[in-house]
Amino acid sequence: MTIHSGHPFADPDPDPVRRLRGRVTGTVSLWTAGEGRGRSGLTVTSLMVAGGEPGRVLGLVDPDADLTAALESTGKAVVQLLSWHHRDLAEAFAGTAPAPGGPFRTAAFEETAYGPRLVDADTWALVSLEEVGDVGWSRLVTCTLDEVAVGDDPEPLVHRRGRWVRP
Repeated sequence: MTIHSGHPFADPDPDPVRRLRGRVTGTVSLWTAGEGRGRSGLTVTSLMVAGGEPGRVLGLVDPDADLTAALESTGKAVVQLLSWHHRDLAEAFAGTAPAPGGPFRTAAFEETAYGPRLVDADTWALVSLEEVGDVGWSRLVTCTLDEVAVGDDPEPLVHRRGRWVRP
């Protein structure tokens, strides 16, 4: 885990691509995969959902993240949308806040055949990896939606310019 002292979208950031990405507001999701000691997770805001039969979710993930290796190895994951009260959990899985004993100790998870599922997530999906490709410095993963639960999500966790935003 690396905890940085600087703000990731600070102005003036010399990288205009990072500055542009920081201005694209996104709902924060937590992707989890694996089981037991091999389980891992990563917060992801660069994602989109595509309609179709089956539906799909596309995400840009860090190619060096443990989650990416677990997803590619198992071919399955859980994608859950986080709520405002999950801010500390999101920071722990992003590697920007300490998580003694690991980030899975910061909340209750239940084991599924797809990976750990956050018990109090209102909206989540069980996904199967369909395709992987590299895009810029990220790995683009395309997953089919195998099972979807959609809740009310009254206070979604939203990220913009390196900060949590309350909608």
